Amino acid sequence: TGVIRTALHNMDREAREHYSVVIQAKDMAGQVGGLSGSTTVNITLTDVNDNPPRFPQKHYQLYVPESAQVGSAVGKIKANDADTGSNADMKYTIINGDGSGVFSISTDKETREGILSLKKPLNYEKKKSYTLNIEGANTHLDFRFSHLGPFKDVTMLKIIVGDVDEPPLFTMPSYVMEVYENAKIGTPVGTVTAQDPDTANSLVRYFIDHNTEEDRYFTIDASTGTIKTAKIFDREETPWYNITVAASEIDNPGLVSHVPVGVRILDINDNPPELARDYDVVVCENAKPGQVIQTISATDKDNSANGARFHFSLDEGLSLNPNFTLRNNEDNTASILTRRRRYSRTTQDTYYLPLLISDGGVPPLSSSTTLTVRVCACERDGRVRTCHAEAFLSSAGLSTGALIAILLCVVILLAIVVLFITLRRSKKEPLIISEEDVRENVVTYDDEGGGEEDTEAFDITALRNPSAAEELKYRRDVRPEVKPVSRHHLSSSLDSIDVQEFIKQRLAEADLDPSVPPYDSLQTYAYEGHRSEAGSISSLDSATTHSDQDYNYLGDWGPEFKKLAELYGEIESERTT
Repeated sequence: TGVIRTALHNMDREAREHYSVVIQAKDMAGQVGGLSGSTTVNITLTDVNDNPPRFPQKHYQLYVPESAQVGSAVGKIKANDADTGSNADMKYTIINGDGSGVFSISTDKETREGILSLKKPLNYEKKKSYTLNIEGANTHLDFRFSHLGPFKDVTMLKIIVGDVDEPPLFTMPSYVMEVYENAKIGTPVGTVTAQDPDTANSLVRYFIDHNTEEDRYFTIDASTGTIKTAKIFDREETPWYNITVAASEIDNPGLVSHVPVGVRILDINDNPPELARDYDVVVCENAKPGQVIQTISATDKDNSANGARFHFSLDEGLSLNPNFTLRNNEDNTASILTRRRRYSRTTQDTYYLPLLISDGGVPPLSSSTTLTVRVCACERDGRVRTCHAEAFLSSAGLSTGALIAILLCVVILLAIVVLFITLRRSKKEPLIISEEDVRENVVTYDDEGGGEEDTEAFDITALRNPSAAEELKYRRDVRPEVKPVSRHHLSSSLDSIDVQEFIKQRLAEADLDPSVPPYDSLQTYAYEGHRSEAGSISSLDSATTHSDQDYNYLGDWGPEFKKLAELYGEIESERTT
């Protein structure tokens, strides 16, 4: 069958793990002439847990400085096991020794080493060495080999604590101090103390770690550690301050330790009480005497020890109030009561009630305030209906519809007045209707008149004789608003009149006349003077004379000269006929 069996007793993997066996097979039962074949079989011995762990040494020594941090690894230790795999797994424990409470040990599963860690801080000045008994034991046992002995081993570890120059140590892990608000600058708050833990016992210097602005509210004595105020405090603004105090050795300033310090600001009674909120006090017109219309309360910025008890009263400096009274409820509240029956808004719609509020602090403080009481119309159950002016109109018997009708009439009257003023202003506009006529103050009339024979349409006396224009003539386009000044009448005779002086005089009178408009005015004087030897050069009589002049070009001058073109056209037609 080709079964391979061991030929040796108690084969040891740790001595030899691999074997090679050559196997030959023959036919014909191994007789001559038969055929054969061979092969090589490799045999590997598997491991069993038949070897206990062993420490290479029975005594170990480890140096650990006293500055080692708690929780950090300070050393390693390892026991050897000839087995492999899970058969070599082990666990390390501290079974006894004076350092079992200071150190701890754990097992690294990858390297199968014992990791020694620090549980508590070391102090060379208090204890310079520790002794530990460390045991290493297999975690997977094979009871077939239990007769080979216990599968564990023990060694002793001596730990030497090294002396290190340490920073100063404060007597407390933290400090809490108190100081009253409004204390003067330089008032002592408290003292911190730190010492050099080394045998040299060097002197210590104190200072405040100014990392925040709050630290600048305090100062510290570098030698004694006394903390003092640097500013005046207000508890109502900031009731607590946190600072950090540092201490260093004078011989080695690089070694610094810190400690937190909390400063509580104590309260003093420095704030008077005031009303808790702005009250809207309303009294009904149908109120009865002794009726509570409002309950008020007060508040104080100081704490309960200096202002929790309030007393309310009316201002004693004034006479007895005939309308309202105040009742102190002895529970930090007060009630406002009416003193008479019925209030009328038509008589008085607002009342002012002066109050005095005091606290129970030491020393007691008080403040005065004034409550405004409004008179309102209320329902029978006490609900406020309205406090506005509409209530007065309702009491007078005017409904909402009547009020709307009155307002509508007022609007209509205002519209009529505006329309009347607009029409009055439109009548004062100038009579110029031609947009193309750019001359100023030129009055245009559509009346063509009856020719030279018609002397009723316009008085041409002023054109013929300047003496006839001496009297004041009012302007027809502008209504004078002031009385005209009297003009100087010419005393000279008609024969001695100088036209240039006459025009200058009229121009000066026009400039000084306050009744004329402020804009430029065109005043035309058609006086031609006395007859000359050459005769008249006027065109008024030109219609009676014959002329070869062709007036057809007037038709090309536009609509302004249409009438003139028609007149001259008729004259030409008469000549031809």
